[in-house]
Amino acid sequence: MTAPRSALVDRLATYDRLVEVGIGRRPEVATALVDAGCAVTATDVFDAPVPDGVDFVRDDVVARADALDGEGPGDPYRVDAVYGLNLPAELQRSARDVAGAAGADFLFTTLGFEEPTVPVDRESVGRETLYVAPAPCHR
Repeated sequence: MTAPRSALVDRLATYDRLVEVGIGRRPEVATALVDAGCAVTATDVFDAPVPDGVDFVRDDVVARADALDGEGPGDPYRVDAVYGLNLPAELQRSARDVAGAAGADFLFTTLGFEEPTVPVDRESVGRETLYVAPAPCHR
């Protein structure tokens, strides 16, 4: 794992239970979080292979956000943090809404050239910028 991603893992490992939105074919951070003692569930709209220790749920965060009814997003989002890596702009608002409904912090990196589409705090983590939208109870 690269040094910037190691720093990102260290930052995310401050949470006990996490969901990674849109894991795709890059499970390295989720795997490192499990190795650090975190419980991690990965989601994606397509079936994605994940290593042992990482749970996988096929889920569409946009549809999940659209279905929010005030009762919380349900499984698998009963977590402390929802995060996305290289999260495209079109998923940021939905992921933030799902995390907020779960009372979880929302943390993400962008594709690099995109600015966040939701209000965030910025943290330098290694050579990356981590965008953080704290849970409503933490604001």
